[in-house]
Amino acid sequence: MEQCACVERELEKVLHRFVMYGHMSEERLDELLRYVCELRGQLVAFGVQDADLSVFSQSMAQCCRNVKDTVQMLASRHKDIHGSVSKVGKAIDRNFDAEVSAVVAETVWDSPERQKYLSETIVEHLYRQGMLSVAEDLCQESGVVIDMSLKQPFLELNRILEALRMQDLRPALEWAVANRQRLLDLNSTLEFKLHRLYFISLLNGGMANQQEVLQYARHFQPFASQHQRDIQILMGSLVYLRHGIENSPYRSLLETNQWAEICNIFTRDACALLGLSVESPLSVSFASGCMALPVLMNIKQVIEQRQCSGVWTHKDELPIEIDLGKKCWYHSVFACPILRQQTSESNPPMKLICGHVISRDALNKLTNAGKLKCPYCPMEQNPSDAKQIFF
Repeated sequence: MEQCACVERELEKVLHRFVMYGHMSEERLDELLRYVCELRGQLVAFGVQDADLSVFSQSMAQCCRNVKDTVQMLASRHKDIHGSVSKVGKAIDRNFDAEVSAVVAETVWDSPERQKYLSETIVEHLYRQGMLSVAEDLCQESGVVIDMSLKQPFLELNRILEALRMQDLRPALEWAVANRQRLLDLNSTLEFKLHRLYFISLLNGGMANQQEVLQYARHFQPFASQHQRDIQILMGSLVYLRHGIENSPYRSLLETNQWAEICNIFTRDACALLGLSVESPLSVSFASGCMALPVLMNIKQVIEQRQCSGVWTHKDELPIEIDLGKKCWYHSVFACPILRQQTSESNPPMKLICGHVISRDALNKLTNAGKLKCPYCPMEQNPSDAKQIFF
């Protein structure tokens, strides 16, 4: 982040100079234009034949000098901006390492199978973003064949999301009703929230929609047991329909952020039904790489300086743990407090009788003469009494 801030400061300086140059250029050119117009007016008024030729010559010479001085001054200031722009490039080179191949295995994408996986991941990402034409072009150029059964759900998802962004709830409601049982199995509130939002949109129409509002309230009957409080609030708002919901204690029902929320809920539940993650795997991988890359570059630099080339062999492991934040946690991880190593299938976590948990390798190393003394409490126990636990 410090590197980004440094480059951003240099960029702000360039933008500030560019804006100031634009204002100054407009002022000087306006002044020059007024001067030339005044000189032209004088010549038209008095006539060239009546004017003193020496005075006319001096006036024209002065006008040429003013034009030349203005052009030179603008060129000089423009040259200063070029210097500021070059400083931005130097700041980028100074703060960022453009060569990242040192932390990437050269053969990672050599096999056709891995190239196919990468192309399929990019195509799926493009489908998720609604960039269907770009995805089709990539399929043709890369030779990737995507089954229509895999493509169709993305087409429908993007169509419904586009309608929601236009505040059209009908396609989403039709989809939710068609998949009601599957959504209920997920304990989803999507259908109720869609009906609730449609009800609020009718309330926003005032007394003109009173009859339609009352009729639409029947859609809440299947949700009465789970969403009783929300339904009571919606029904209570009908008292203020004549005066306008925006002028009532229920004005919070008209908050515009509900549309963004319903888009997120629909995306989450639709992806769950399709067996997909909410976020694109490509987006997650890219974001994780952006966070991890500076750390990896620093590790590689330290390894090269200390000549420890054997520490990192580019296998499916890293020399140290890199924290990517809780957003990138997809499963529980347990690190043995004794050996300070992450447990695995071959070295699972083991729960002792006293309740403390260590890895199996630590259990074996601490065992002495068939007895084990817990490293955290004085309890002695039989190592065979330890039980493997699963997170």
